[in-house]
Amino acid sequence: SLWKPLLVLLSPPAFSTGCPRCAKDRRLRQKRAISERQLTRYFVDQRKVRVVGGQGGDGGQSFHSEPRKVFGGPDGGNGGDGGHVIFKADQQMKSLASVFRFYQGFHGERGGSKNCYGANGAHMYVKVPVGTLVKEDGEVVADLTQHGEEYIAAHGGAGGRGNRFFLSNENRAPKLFTPGEPGQERVLHLELKTTAHAGLVGFPNAGKSSLLRAISRAKPAVAAYPFTTLNPHVGIVHYQDYEQVAVADIPGLIRGAHQNRGLGMAFLKHIERCRFLLYVLDLSVPQPWSQLQDLKYELEAYEKGLSDRPCVVVGNKVDLAQSRINLALLREQVAERVIAVSALTGENLEELLLHLRELYDTYVKTEQSQGQSPVKW
Repeated sequence: SLWKPLLVLLSPPAFSTGCPRCAKDRRLRQKRAISERQLTRYFVDQRKVRVVGGQGGDGGQSFHSEPRKVFGGPDGGNGGDGGHVIFKADQQMKSLASVFRFYQGFHGERGGSKNCYGANGAHMYVKVPVGTLVKEDGEVVADLTQHGEEYIAAHGGAGGRGNRFFLSNENRAPKLFTPGEPGQERVLHLELKTTAHAGLVGFPNAGKSSLLRAISRAKPAVAAYPFTTLNPHVGIVHYQDYEQVAVADIPGLIRGAHQNRGLGMAFLKHIERCRFLLYVLDLSVPQPWSQLQDLKYELEAYEKGLSDRPCVVVGNKVDLAQSRINLALLREQVAERVIAVSALTGENLEELLLHLRELYDTYVKTEQSQGQSPVKW
């Protein structure tokens, strides 16, 4: 009976007696949303990278010797080859922010005795976003547009020869061996161009970000001041037959963007990857058709033929009173189809989504008729 109080003290408690204030919260916390200002630190569309292939292993120098076979001859094996540095396109990567400034492949091992070859160095794989251009001295050397596509940025050096390789009738005991070759060294420039089916093109505060939030699950920043969007955003529009159309929100352009004004050519290059364009116009401003003329001029000045791609004019902010008047005038001034929507209230978004699917189906049929595979998401 004397041991019962002691057993009670030694037995573990049935519940935690720790202070609730000191206990750690083990509940799963929801991931915090990154603001547009913070996102500028993470989104990188240009990177200068120095890549060096792995060095080859040296050849071995040894002579075989065992009982009753003293002069067994040379048995030094060859060294292993150095590993390559390989850029690999990955659909999960959305920015070049995780790409470092320097990469080097693994070195090959030295050749051993008993004709043992050195192991080859492992390859260094660098994941880059889909749509990455690889340039060297201003010239494009690779264009990674498909998921899983690879490009050898730097070749590894060849392994050295062991003294077994130099055995001949004239030289029965060669002592010569060669060192491994150094890996290839290059300085490459990586440039990311957003790959999407459709591109939202328009002036600042035209409502592109609000429209993308209305038709997809993307959450770009929205505010009542110009240049709210500082990085391209890609939203995915889902259809009932499981087709997915990628729509890119290109940051607002201004007059003279092709001369590097405003956000400049840093984001004009993202329009090059878009298969068709959606010109988003603000119907509440006077003469909204002048915005379309200015946008086409900027695109054509940046790259000839860019403004000739399949397109549709989206008149936004139709919920305002002045927009109703300007809508009729806009349809008289432009030859393209005009779809009036309101990203705020969701008015007439069904017509826009149906026409977006028509543009996508036309693009798919065109690519298939030319023997090419269309971009799928």
